Amino acid sequence: MKPTFRAHFRALLLAVLAGGLATAAAAEEVSVAVAANFSAPMQRIAAAFESDTGHKAQLSFGATGMLYAQIKNGAPFQVLLAADQQTPTKLVHEGAALAGSQFTYATGRLVLWSPKAGLVDDTGAVLKNAQLAHVSYCNPQLAPYGAAAVAAMKALGVFETLQPKLVQAQNIAQAYQFVASGNAQIGFIALSQVYRDGRIAQGSGWILPAALYTPLHQDAVLLVNGQGHAGATELLAYLKSDKARALMRSYGYDP
Repeated sequence: MKPTFRAHFRALLLAVLAGGLATAAAAEEVSVAVAANFSAPMQRIAAAFESDTGHKAQLSFGATGMLYAQIKNGAPFQVLLAADQQTPTKLVHEGAALAGSQFTYATGRLVLWSPKAGLVDDTGAVLKNAQLAHVSYCNPQLAPYGAAAVAAMKALGVFETLQPKLVQAQNIAQAYQFVASGNAQIGFIALSQVYRDGRIAQGSGWILPAALYTPLHQDAVLLVNGQGHAGATELLAYLKSDKARALMRSYGYDP
């Protein structure tokens, strides 16, 4: 006896439903700790990652040192995107991250920036301007970009004279906010915060020569909570994709 149309339709419907359920079951949510400097590109990468794989990246941003403390205190992150190499390495040695999973996903750049056009010159001479009232940077104990800012100021010979003018933020996002809000005239921030389409999008800025500070190599690592988690593993692989690398470059990173 030939199968009826109703039977064909029912079989097709069951196949479609089964396929949908399998896709839903395969899609996983990944808890990702992300260094604050990488917030803008990572939000775009996460959106592309979800579109391409079905996995959703749940992002939490902060200074690398703060994220490290949260991980050590039991925060259920599965992936860490740090602003340095030392923190992921330390987590591997402490057994909180998986050996062999660590890699450099991007190299960042430090910029001296002001929302005011023409204020920051291309040599950093503004740092010696006596009229300068406040300069923002982030906590060098928690944020690698803060440590880079201190190293650059010392290399330029201005750190001691700027001490009374320095306004310390807890992370690079807050350092940017201090300048953008006018609470500081200029600030040391991540290039990615103001860089779009091959240039500094607004105000004035000086991209500091890389020789003034230790290179900001940023490493990713799979945390123990992410072991065996398909979404976490696929996210780390996705960071190496051409699409993700192109997005990083658009924000001034060297993947």
